[in-house]
Amino acid sequence: MINPKAERSFPKLFCLHFNECDKKKCTALKLAKLNLIKIVPEIKGKIFNAILLNPFSNEELSATDRDAILKYGLVVIDCSWKRIFNVKEFSVKTSRKLPPLIAANPVNFGKWEKLSSVEALAAALYITHFDVYGDLILSKFSWGSEFKAINNL
Repeated sequence: MINPKAERSFPKLFCLHFNECDKKKCTALKLAKLNLIKIVPEIKGKIFNAILLNPFSNEELSATDRDAILKYGLVVIDCSWKRIFNVKEFSVKTSRKLPPLIAANPVNFGKWEKLSSVEALAAALYITHFDVYGDLILSKFSWGSEFKAINNL
């Protein structure tokens, strides 16, 4: 098994978690339990310059964001899709949106852009050429390889 902490080219992953989900189905909480991401209460300090995945950003994530992710990390926001519009208030200069992708998670399977936290993180990791880490986090979910396959990542 790959040890992300031992590999210098693996980025730090963070989750701003709003506790609005079913804890048994929450992909972010599962990743945190496996020590693959860190749950944070707010975006400040060292992670202020991290790339923030925000579906309302004007700028799309690209391979050019790789260095910033490696240096500062990658942040996913975990909140209910019913309250997603509350995310608009995050005006961090490093906010990035993902390209349109199809969810493979059991809750939103086949829906455009209704990704789970692990799907959003994995997509960002593939886009920025952290493929091994994207594979690692998706491997923790029975449907993870399906997400990669249906989106040609």
